[in-house]
Amino acid sequence: MINAIQALAALAQETRLTIFRTLVQTGESGVSAGELAKKLGIANATLSFHLKELVHAELIIARQESRFIFYSANFTNMNALIGYLTENCCAGTPCHSVEAYCDDKNS
Repeated sequence: MINAIQALAALAQETRLTIFRTLVQTGESGVSAGELAKKLGIANATLSFHLKELVHAELIIARQESRFIFYSANFTNMNALIGYLTENCCAGTPCHSVEAYCDDKNS
């Protein structure tokens, strides 16, 4: 089971959230650290630090292929976190979409 506090704390940092969103969009095949650094314009040392934090929070998976490390989103834990938030924060009732919330605020 995912530690919700640890996962949310990891995602509360802007660079890590950007990395995580990119990996989710990339899909299960993942991407190498070098490709990710180029795509996001992040220095290798900085990226390595943030990837380590996301792996520690069990939000992403690192796998070695030859001499490269590929990273991908841990979709199982991502869905578990979404389920936790829905169950515990919305009390089991359907939550409003972000679009609906924003539309209400702008009216």
